[in-house]
Amino acid sequence: MAKGREIKLPLPAADDLFSTQEERDEAKREFIADIPLTEISDFPDHPYKVKQDESMLELAASIREKGVVNPALVRPKPEGGYEMVAGHRRKFASELAGKTNMPCIVRNLTDDEATIIMVDSNLQREKVLPSEKAFAYKMKLDAMKRQGQRTDLTSTPVEQKLSKYSVEILGEVVGESRSQIQRYIRLTELIPPILDMVDEGKIAMRPAVELSYLPKEQQQILFDTMELEDCTPSHAQAIKMRKFAEAGKLNEDVILSIMTEEKPNQVEQFKIPKKRIDKYFSPGTTPKQMEDTIIKALELYRRRERGRER
Repeated sequence: MAKGREIKLPLPAADDLFSTQEERDEAKREFIADIPLTEISDFPDHPYKVKQDESMLELAASIREKGVVNPALVRPKPEGGYEMVAGHRRKFASELAGKTNMPCIVRNLTDDEATIIMVDSNLQREKVLPSEKAFAYKMKLDAMKRQGQRTDLTSTPVEQKLSKYSVEILGEVVGESRSQIQRYIRLTELIPPILDMVDEGKIAMRPAVELSYLPKEQQQILFDTMELEDCTPSHAQAIKMRKFAEAGKLNEDVILSIMTEEKPNQVEQFKIPKKRIDKYFSPGTTPKQMEDTIIKALELYRRRERGRER
């Protein structure tokens, strides 16, 4: 043997040295159990929104009548109890249905294994909000990166995966392009009220991505301006604000100037400074409510004037 060359032998883990094969097999075994809802905690930073909407009420009615047909997936917690991996909506619906227990598959999973399963199981839903995709993709991508070359938890063949970036692998699994995955992940840099506007369809993806590069303080100023002026930025306006921010020149006046500039094909608008009419409205009145009230007042005024002319 050549001098200086090492022979590396695979060494057993400490758990393997001090446990029997039967104990190791038992630790990996999964089983189904009827678990009290109070013993199941939510997955940390769960990115999907569980709402009491119409579909949730329908699910609760079904569970009230038939019970939980498909068991949820949980993993045991070291300190006791269980952590939900897949089944947050079923758990909430069970609570609404007045159930105290629910059937669950109990499986030992690492943090990264649990994250990947949690993300994938929820992405199969019919409607997933942009914010949900944003945080879910980020969580899964981080888990995949931590796994390094471990590729047994995704569906792409091993020989293809080892030569690709994690983001490309993720794109293949969820059916999105690499650039689209990156756009969604950028949305996690938006402040919550602006991200809500993306979910509501008030701000499109492309301008939202540009806005994600603005510092949080400037995003808040922008949000306040949008509320005040009852407007949202176009893609071109978002790019302009990002450039001013990168040059260190974006402030409240610049944001207002950009947001109030006339857009192509924009219908001419007549605006009244909000400060001039605030005293006529109660605190918390939205710009839309103010506009509706002013229009009604003008209609009443016009009818009264016409009555006098007669």
